[in-house]
Amino acid sequence: MKITDDIFYIGVDDLDIDLFEGQFKVPQGMAYNSYLIKGDKIAVMDTVDARKADEWLEKISANTDRVDYLVVQHMESDHSACIDLFARAYPDAKIVSSAPSFAMMKNFFDNDYASRRVVVKEGDALDLGGHVLNFVAAPMVHWPEVIVTYDSSTKTLFSADGFGRFGPFKPDDEWDCEARRYYFGIVGKFGDHVQALLKKASSLEIARILPLHGPVHDTLEMVNHVISKYSIWSSYAVESPGVMIAYTSVYGHTAKAVEKLANILKEKGCPKVVVNDLARVDMHEAIEDAFRYGKLILATTTYNMGVFPFMREFINHLTSRAYKRRKIALIENGSWAPLAAKCMRAMFEGAQELEFVPEVVTIKGEAKETEFQALERLANEILK
Repeated sequence: MKITDDIFYIGVDDLDIDLFEGQFKVPQGMAYNSYLIKGDKIAVMDTVDARKADEWLEKISANTDRVDYLVVQHMESDHSACIDLFARAYPDAKIVSSAPSFAMMKNFFDNDYASRRVVVKEGDALDLGGHVLNFVAAPMVHWPEVIVTYDSSTKTLFSADGFGRFGPFKPDDEWDCEARRYYFGIVGKFGDHVQALLKKASSLEIARILPLHGPVHDTLEMVNHVISKYSIWSSYAVESPGVMIAYTSVYGHTAKAVEKLANILKEKGCPKVVVNDLARVDMHEAIEDAFRYGKLILATTTYNMGVFPFMREFINHLTSRAYKRRKIALIENGSWAPLAAKCMRAMFEGAQELEFVPEVVTIKGEAKETEFQALERLANEILK
């Protein structure tokens, strides 16, 4: 596929994979993107997952009979697994990457390609003749060795894992949802580092963005859109007004209270109420919702003198991704010794910029009129 007159897409779709990184559900599959640049010298941008090695090598040979450089922007195996295969297939090609990447290559392949390597850092450039590749350090977006590459000749940003999404290569109108789930699942903890990269990108004139996952962004409208979303997500700002309720329920009593609360919130004019049963929903979609909206209500059963397992897992996901700048309310249920709210609150110790609604709603078994009144007060507080 031709992206510009001399930049070509040579990536592959993996439509058989069920879990990406062993945890993220990808029902539509996953794209492993790679690109070929034809100047006086020819460069390949990144490799692909080992599952698709043969298809990728065939695409290279179908587009060129030689390669002068392999640029490795990111050493995670879905992009680096074929480095050694490439090195053997193209013995005259140089391998271009950051110093930390070559250390990782030694770990993965027992070879740091010392006789063939070109070590680059922030501010370095590689002239292909007709294309000049400028390298920008992007540490912890989302591994420490990452570099991104700006082709000043075509104003193209090769963005590594940045601006990617789950799903195949083909473009569609639903980038936001799968990109948001991808961002907060994989990159979410490193918002400050993403902000630093966005600051660097702001000084560049970018005509298109070519990420390592998902579709390319080849219109100015889409470039501005994805940069705007990353600015919101990486600053932990509220993207959409609304309330997300995450709950667990053993025998349905907590679920009934949550249904009552959701109706109260809607009656009070809440612009969006999203309810997630943590035992049944895709956990990473629930994480996505928690970061999207500014208000979060957690409702769970006391279990083994603590928090029900799915709720514990959910909160651990949030805190490990630097969840912040949100308002949280707590609901607990317990037949004889409700402790879930206290335990949930303790799990957020160390988290920054969170506001908790002072009143905790406690239910002992089935919610009754007293608890309904407490839910009404909670709704008023969370909507303030």
